This record gives sequence, structure tokens and C-alpha cells, in this order.
Amino acid sequence: MRLRRQSRLHSEMKADSMSDIMFFLMLFFLIMSTLVSPSVIKLVLPKSKAGQTVSKNNFTLSIDADKNYFVNDKPVGVDQLESVLRNKVLAAPDATCVIRADNTLPVQVVVDAISIGTNLKLKMILATDKK
Repeated sequence: MRLRRQSRLHSEMKADSMSDIMFFLMLFFLIMSTLVSPSVIKLVLPKSKAGQTVSKNNFTLSIDADKNYFVNDKPVGVDQLESVLRNKVLAAPDATCVIRADNTLPVQVVVDAISIGTNLKLKMILATDKK
């Protein structure tokens, strides 16, 4: 006589706490993404009491203390700077260039970068830290 088993085993996985874990992970990454610095180039900007915000259509020209040039955090040689800025102007004629120069740089280095932008009829703003 052969007897059959009445109940079959069903495997289950409880996923009740999975939604809580996903919520906390999402919350963690949202908080951490707001703390990320927009630019990873280490600069000490000059101080200013007045402040101004710029439009969304801008790009940054960063010059560090060793006179290395970066356009949107990508390294650019001094000889290539004018052509890179020209390409930016051609891509977006109403773009604004935000110059982020280290406060230990000689003024002539910043003036040279501004003169390149002026020759290209580029709107330029010098970034500072608020006091």
C-alpha cells in the first residue's frame, strides 16, 4: 500500500523588510549626493562681501595654484585654452564662463584668461567665496 503525502512543501521568502532597507538606502544616497562637492579641484577662492548667481548655461574655467587650467574639471593646456573656449562659445553663444582662480595666483594669470574670453566676446564672471 502506497500512501501519498497530503501536504506539499512550498518555499517562501518574506520580503516585508526589503522595502524598509531600500528606503533607507535611497535616503542615504540622496543625502550623500547633496554633500558632494561640485568641483573636485582644490582651490582657495578670494573672499567677497557681495554675491551674484549665474544662469544655468555656464561652464567653469579653473586655474589652480600651479597654473594648471581646467575647463569643466578637464585639464587643458595653456596653448589649447583659446580653442577650447572658442568651441564652448560656438556650442552655446549665450554661455557664461565662471573663472575659479586660486587666491595665490598672480593677477596677470587671471587677466590673461579674461583677455582670451574678451577676444571671443564671452561673458565671464570671477567666482569668490562669501565672507
